[in-house]
This record gives sequence, structure tokens and C-alpha cells, in this order.
Amino acid sequence: MLAGSPSSHMSSSVLTSQGIFTTSRIGSSEFPNSGASSSFTQPMEDMNENEETDLLSISWNQDYGCFAAGTSHGFRIYNCEPCKETFRRDLKSGGFKIVEMLFRCNILALVGAVANSHYPPNKVLIWDDHQSRCIGEFTFRSDVRGVKLRRDRIVVVLEHKIYVYNFTDLKLLHQIETLANPRGLCCLSHYSNTFVLACPGLHKGQVRVEHFGLNVTKLINAHDSQIACFTLTLDGLLLATASVKGTLIRIFNTMDGSRLQEVRRGVDRAEINSIALSPNVQWLAASSDKGTVHVFSLRVRVFGEDSVTQPNAVQGPALFHQNSSSSLDPLISPNTGANPNSSLSFMRGVLPKYFSSEWSFAQFHLPEYTPFIVAFGSQNSVIIVGMDGSFYKCSFDQVHGGEMVQQEYVRFLKFENRPR
Repeated sequence: MLAGSPSSHMSSSVLTSQGIFTTSRIGSSEFPNSGASSSFTQPMEDMNENEETDLLSISWNQDYGCFAAGTSHGFRIYNCEPCKETFRRDLKSGGFKIVEMLFRCNILALVGAVANSHYPPNKVLIWDDHQSRCIGEFTFRSDVRGVKLRRDRIVVVLEHKIYVYNFTDLKLLHQIETLANPRGLCCLSHYSNTFVLACPGLHKGQVRVEHFGLNVTKLINAHDSQIACFTLTLDGLLLATASVKGTLIRIFNTMDGSRLQEVRRGVDRAEINSIALSPNVQWLAASSDKGTVHVFSLRVRVFGEDSVTQPNAVQGPALFHQNSSSSLDPLISPNTGANPNSSLSFMRGVLPKYFSSEWSFAQFHLPEYTPFIVAFGSQNSVIIVGMDGSFYKCSFDQVHGGEMVQQEYVRFLKFENRPR
């Protein structure tokens, strides 16, 4: 998502559930009315369409088929292919700085913006849009930096601590201390038969990976500088990271912490806003404040290819072999030559490191300094969404790479894109 020292304790205002969440549809659960907040006011028909709406945040859902936009008036949900607003909720009290979807179901996690008079930024609302009411909430003593959802877990990120809750009864399961984390960095796996969480560790440049199903914690010293961005594959087996320098992106095996590949965005310092891995783990995309989206070819091997496209598959990649590290075959394949290497790569070890780096395979140029998030769409396409309200879909040539071709461009905040 783009968007004082906290206490490690939260207040007691946590609603509890009497229902059981299912992985197919969550909205069928019943919750007691006690303590639930009132419905959103929805003055959409009465809004002055000339009133300016500010974009506060943008974030993908778990399968990257939709994105949510937190605005100064509420939130909006968009489909990606094609780009189309599917619904919106507008409030007189103010907007939301965090809007976290749960795939495409009716459950969302919401955190109010500073200017929201009714929903403060230290409170997480679990909102059932089908029932048009809050079904649970968490209140903390400091501002919430991020929220992540799985079908079975709710993860709340504060600046120095992460809380993991059971989605069924909102019971606190785990607490994790982190280095200062103002960006709210945290990501989850989304296979039903494993739960992997990645977050900043307690030291600069360190990523902590929790394999909760295996009761394994792996600390990966990914960079010398502070971590700026990272992402996991859907199965949680691979981790891609970038530091605040923004020059290198590294891919790690989360089971043993080994570095599998390193690619170079550029030589100059840049702020990496987003990293995405394609579902087949053949490509990596990254956006930065330099105004270019880069696509890199990955050389990591994929185990259990069917599991990559079937998140509920029982059998998965080598991650699920719990008993020995020997079950993890080498995850790196020979260099296919897809990413351009420096012509001076034969001087590896003699010249500075960037002369032997793997550079991006394909590129797409955008306005500088605007934060963008990226994801992979269908048929070798990349979806790009910006904090300026812009949506791009572009395609790249899998064989030759080079400059990507723009296929779609939408100003998604405009009223003509609202659902009718």
C-alpha cells in the first residue's frame, strides 16, 4: 500500500465473533450487535460532483485483480481488467488512509484518516459491506501503519509491533516486535495450507519471516540499508526485497534465507514504491520515484507448478516438505540471458559491482516522483496504479523485452468511471 513511540498494548474494545468464517464466503457469518458501529452514511447521490476528492492510499487485493482507493471522502473499489469502479462508500465524517480488501468478498479492513472525525487513525474497523455495518474493531494507543488480511487471519501493523489475530473470533494469536516501521511494511502468503508472514526484523536491513505452520522463524539480512519494500510469492516460498537505496532488488528462499538472485534497477538512489512477482514466478516488476517501471526475468525454479495457479491446492512447492532442508532442491536455474548483463561482466570481481549486474528486461516510463504500485495482469501485461489517480495497463514482449506497449489508460477518480 502507498500512503510517537507506540505502546505494545491495545485497548479492550475488540468485538468478538460467534460465527465461523469460511474460505469461500465470509459474509455469511453472524455477529452480535453489541458494540457494532452504525452503518456508513452513503450520500453519493447528494454529493456535489465538483467537490474535489483527494487520493489518500491505493492497494491491491490478494490476487491483484482489484484495487482499493482510500479517499478524503471514503473509499472506492475498482476492477483491473478492464479498469472499472465497482462500488464506493462516501462519508460526511471523512476518509480512510488504509483500505484492505479480502480477495473479492464483502469484508474490508478500514483505518480512518487524521481528518476523519468518526473513525480515528488508531482504530481498525472490520467492515461487512453486505450487512453495511462494522462487525469488529481494534483500538490501539498509536496510529495503525498497516493492515493485512487472509481468509483466516487479521494482521495489524503498528510502528514497532505487529499483532496477528484469528479471523473467526478475533483472538490475539501472535505479537512480533520490529524495528521502527513507519511504512507499515508487512506481507503474507495466501495459500490455505500454510501461513507465512514477512516483516522488518529488529536490525537495519533485516527481514523476519515467520512460517507459522512449521513453527520456523528465519531472519534474513537482506540489505545493509533500511528495508524500503518487499513482497512474498503467494506460497510464501520466495521473498523479494529492496532497500532505501533503491538500486538493487534481491530474491531469497524464505526457508533457509539463501539469496537466489540479484537484479539492478539502476545506479542512482531511488525510492522503490512497489515490487510484484508474477504468478508463475518468471517475472518481477518494480516501480520507483524515477518514473520507470522495470520488469526483470527471474531464474528461480518453481516447484509444484499447479500450486502456483491454485491457491487452495493441498500439495505445494518444496516449502511444504517440513522435515529436512535436503528436500529443498536448488531453487536457482542457469542464467537464461533474458536480463541484459553489462558487456563488462567478464570483469566480475575486478570492476565495481554494477558492471556485472543483471539489468531490467522491459521498461515503461511514467511521470517522475509520483508513487505507483505495480502488479502482473493477464497475457504478459503489467498493471500500474498511481497516486495521481492514473491507471495503466501495458504489455511486454517475452522474447525481446524493451519498451512496453501501453494498452489502457484511465483517470480512475473521474466521475464518468463510477458504477451506474
